[in-house]
Amino acid sequence: VQLQASGGGLVQAGDSLRLSCVTSGRTFSIGFMGWFRQAPGKERAFVAAINWSAGSTYYADSVKGRITISRDNAKNTVYLQVNSLKPEDTALYYCAAKNSQGVSTGSISYDYWGQGTQVTVSS
Repeated sequence: VQLQASGGGLVQAGDSLRLSCVTSGRTFSIGFMGWFRQAPGKERAFVAAINWSAGSTYYADSVKGRITISRDNAKNTVYLQVNSLKPEDTALYYCAAKNSQGVSTGSISYDYWGQGTQVTVSS
C-alpha cells in the first residue's frame, strides 16, 4: 500500500484546510486509515482515524469539533478537514494505514505511512 498526502500550506489563524491522502496498491487490505501530526520538537500524535469500510470515525480529544475525517472509497482517498486553524496546529501531517481491524491511536499499530504534508498556521 502506498500513501500520498497533500493539501498542506501556509495559512492564517482561523482559516480552514482540507488534507488529502490518496492510497494505491493493495487497498483492499486496509482496515483503518489515520492521520497523525508531528510538531517541531514533539512526538508524532494521533489526530483522527476512520474505518475504511464502515466509515466510523475516531478523534483525539484535542481536536474534536474542529476536525473531520472522511473517505471516498471510489477514489481511494481519505480527507482531513481542519477548521478554525490555530498556530498550535502547525505540524507535519501524516496519513497512515493499518491492515488489522480495530481502531488504534498508536502510531506503532499502523503498517503504511505517507510522506507528510506541512501545515503552518500564522497568528
